[in-house]
Amino acid sequence: MRALLQRVSSARVEVTGEVVGSIERGLLVLLGVAVDDNLDDADRLARRTLDLRIFPDDAKPMNRSLMDVAGELLVVSQFTLCADTRRGRRPGFSTAAPPERAEALYERYVKICREAGVTTATGRFGADMQVHLVNDGPVTFLLE
Repeated sequence: MRALLQRVSSARVEVTGEVVGSIERGLLVLLGVAVDDNLDDADRLARRTLDLRIFPDDAKPMNRSLMDVAGELLVVSQFTLCADTRRGRRPGFSTAAPPERAEALYERYVKICREAGVTTATGRFGADMQVHLVNDGPVTFLLE
């Protein structure tokens, strides 16, 4: 699994002009699921997302976690994060999990975050989405 984390002041996702998820201060997570990923991968990546110290405090610019700052999450599925771009000019998607499996692991990731007490909004799995964000910093990390 891959999670592209963007620290945001605000973010929202729209499907056909309707806002389906929005947050204030926190993290926008673009989540890709690969063909070999499993439930343990989803659990581990969710916990890493919640515990990664990328928010400022008085001492350091990256010293507090999402949990520490009571931040929110917006989790958006993005299978293109698992594309194979090593050769040619067109990405290959054989490395991305099939939709049924990807959706189950995406939902597991979201469930772990919600069970930790984090306000967690989502996009709509498999939909054509428009994502709007105000990247704070900018701060962006890729977790695998």
